[in-house]
Amino acid sequence: MSESRVLVRPNTYLDSVLLMSATRAMRESDGAEYASAVMGTEANCEDLRSRGVAWAELDQAGINDLVLAVVADTAEEAEAALRAGEGALAGREAEAEDGGAPRPRTLPEAVEALGGANVALISVPGEYAALEAHQALTAGLHVLLFSDNVRLEDEVALKRRATELGLLLMGPGAGTGMFGGLGLGFANVVSRGPVGVVAAAGTGAQEVMALLDRWGAGVSDVIGVGGRDLSEEVGGLMTRAGVRALADDDRTEVLLLVSKPPSPAVAEEILAGLDVSPAVAVLVGVAEPVPTPDGVTLARTLEEGVVRTLEILGREAPDPAEGLAERAKMALDRVDAGRRTIHGLFSGGTLCYESMAVISDSLGAPVQSNVPLRAEWSLPAPPGAHVCLDLGEEEFTRGRPHPMIDPEPRAERIIQDTEDPDVAVILLDVVLGYGAHPDPASVLAPACRVAAGVGIAVVAHVLGTHRDPQGYAEQSRTLEEAGCVLAPTGARAAMLAAAISSQEPEMAEAAP
Repeated sequence: MSESRVLVRPNTYLDSVLLMSATRAMRESDGAEYASAVMGTEANCEDLRSRGVAWAELDQAGINDLVLAVVADTAEEAEAALRAGEGALAGREAEAEDGGAPRPRTLPEAVEALGGANVALISVPGEYAALEAHQALTAGLHVLLFSDNVRLEDEVALKRRATELGLLLMGPGAGTGMFGGLGLGFANVVSRGPVGVVAAAGTGAQEVMALLDRWGAGVSDVIGVGGRDLSEEVGGLMTRAGVRALADDDRTEVLLLVSKPPSPAVAEEILAGLDVSPAVAVLVGVAEPVPTPDGVTLARTLEEGVVRTLEILGREAPDPAEGLAERAKMALDRVDAGRRTIHGLFSGGTLCYESMAVISDSLGAPVQSNVPLRAEWSLPAPPGAHVCLDLGEEEFTRGRPHPMIDPEPRAERIIQDTEDPDVAVILLDVVLGYGAHPDPASVLAPACRVAAGVGIAVVAHVLGTHRDPQGYAEQSRTLEEAGCVLAPTGARAAMLAAAISSQEPEMAEAAP
C-alpha cells in the first residue's frame, strides 16, 4: 500500500520555476509514485487528495502557503522524496543569496540598484500585482505585467493611468515581449527585422515571430498587451499605445497586429485608426469580416498573417501545406476504425482559439472548450464532441506551474484521453524558447507513444526556432520518434487533425 507525506510552509510564495524544480526533484526520488510542489489553493489541495495524499495538513493550507506532497511505495521513500524537494529549494535559495550584495526586495530598491532601468517585469500573485504595477508607473517605468488573476477594473485603471503618463502597461497576463532584441517573459530566439508586432495574445506573438524567423524575416519589437486589451471594457488602450510606439520606430516597415477574439466594435475602431501602413491584422476567431481601411490586410489565422506580411515585404513563404495530405493518409492507416473526435490539449491560449475556429469551420461542427470563443459552447462536452482545452487558463494554473513550464500534467491528460474510445486525434502545441521547459518533447513523448499504440493519431505543432535553447529540430525529432504527426504551423496542425477526423486526407492541404 502506498504512503503519502505532506510538508506545508506557511506564507511562502514561490514562482512557477521554483515549484517545478522542487516537483522534479521529488518525482526523481526512488520509489516516488507521485509528487508535486504547489501553492495551497483549494483546487490544488483537492487534486492532491484525489491522488492519494490524505493528510490533515491539507485542510489547513491556505493560498499563500507552499505545499510539498509525495505519494511513494514506503514511508521512508516518501520522507526521502520530501527531503529532495526541500534540498532543491534550499539550493535555489542559496544561489539567489550568493554573490555578495543583498538582492533588492522591493521595486524601489531594484530601481535604485539598477539605475537607468525603464521597464519593470512584474510576476507576483494577482491580488498584489496592481499595487506593484502602480509603483512602477510612479517610478516612470513601462510595465510588462506577467501576472494573471488581476481584476478587470484594476487593469482598466492601470492602463488609463499609463496612457496619461505616456507609458506602456502591457498585461495582465502579458506573456511575451521583445525590445531591442531582448525577450521578456516567454520569448523565442529570433532575428532582428522589419516587422513590428502588437499582440493581445502571448503564444500568438510567439507563433508569428517564430514563423517570421524560420521563413526568412525578423522582428523589430514585440509589444504584448494582454488578452483582454481588445475587450469592450478595456477598449484597446494599450493596443493603441503600442501602435503609436511602432509608428515612431524607423526599423518597423510593416505592423502585424495579433489578437484573440476581440470585441468587434473595438477591433473596427482600432483598425480604422491605424496610423502605421502597411499593416496586417490577425483577428483569431472573428466570424464576421471587420471593415478595414486601405493599407490594412485582414487575416484569419496566424499562418496567413505571416504569409501576408511576407508578401508585403516582397518575400515568399514556403508552402505550409506541402505534404500534409500524405501525412494524413499515413496517420489514418494507424487510427482505429470508429474513432472520430479531436481532443486538443494546449499550453497556448491563442493556439487553442485558432484551432477551435479552424476545426469548427472545416468540419461544420462546434468545438467544446474552457475558453469562450462561442458563447453556446461550454464544458462538460457531450460524448463524441470535439474538445480544445487551454490548459494555461487561470483555472488550471492557480498556484501551480504553467503547462509551458511544466508539461507533466498535460502528459497525464494524454494518458486519460487514451481511455476514450471516440478519440481519433490528440492535438498538441509544444512551445519552445526562453521561459519554457528545457525539454518538453521528452516529457510528452512517452504519453504520445502510448496514444499512438492504441490507435490514436497525435498531431503536434512545435512552436519555435532553430536557435531556441531546446532546439527546434531536436524537439521535432523526439516527437516524431514517439509516433507524432508534425505540422509546421498551428493552423495546419488543426487542419491535419480535421482531415484525420473526417477521414478526408486532402482537407489537410486546404486553406485554413
